[in-house]
Amino acid sequence: MRPVVLCFSGLDPSGGAGLQADIEAIGQAGAHAAIACTAITIQSSQQVYGFEACAASLVKDQAIAVLEDLPVRAIKSGMLGTTDNIAMLTELFAKQTIDADTPFVLDPVLVANSGGSLGNEQTLVTAFRKLLPYATLITPNTHELRALSGEQDLHVAARKLCAQGTRAVLVKTSHDFDSGDIEQYLYINGEMVHQSILPRLKGEFHGSGCSLASFIAGHLAVGDALVDAVKAADNWITQTLRAADVPHPDDDAAQLIPNRFVNYSQIQ
Repeated sequence: MRPVVLCFSGLDPSGGAGLQADIEAIGQAGAHAAIACTAITIQSSQQVYGFEACAASLVKDQAIAVLEDLPVRAIKSGMLGTTDNIAMLTELFAKQTIDADTPFVLDPVLVANSGGSLGNEQTLVTAFRKLLPYATLITPNTHELRALSGEQDLHVAARKLCAQGTRAVLVKTSHDFDSGDIEQYLYINGEMVHQSILPRLKGEFHGSGCSLASFIAGHLAVGDALVDAVKAADNWITQTLRAADVPHPDDDAAQLIPNRFVNYSQIQ
């Protein structure tokens, strides 16, 4: 069967982000998504109203059922929601329940795109710092990167996280609205190895971050090198945003939903 990406992510009822975004993006990358559901959220495409996290023991049992059954070739985590869930995933790596050579893309979600709180930020940051050394790549937005590193300069922040054990950091400036085009920088072992400039499209998008991280994880699962996976993701995510669905056409401030079923084969 296709290589499997085991995703730790929450349910977004709108289908814009979370586990549905993971499934669609990973499928587009040529892999199969298996899900350990971490939380049930109450949200629309525009706003988070609340969530209930799944117990860490339940999430762990979901993951082990997949690991014992399917050819898992990569791991991706998005919304973990609680320090218990972050600690549980850390333990799966520490005890080698997940093989240390398995690529792991960590999207360290602290706040939803729509601004809703997903837990106490400082306690989540403290827990994430123990998980970071197991990540092949982390894909924080600028707020998350600064929170995790304690640094304001994005390049200093990326190098600091690498120095503390993170293998690679993808710096994304999409949340810095005072900039023009979106700049992305890939740091591996503290060195910048790839830079890309993406057009800043009109509007905000619901689920773009988790889509990007999952697409990269899918490419790692099928055997692509990290730099190649990131380059492919740059191209793909731009096309999904250009073709985004518009839930509220009369509201210019409303978030759009990436069209992850854009015919990618015709744009490569």
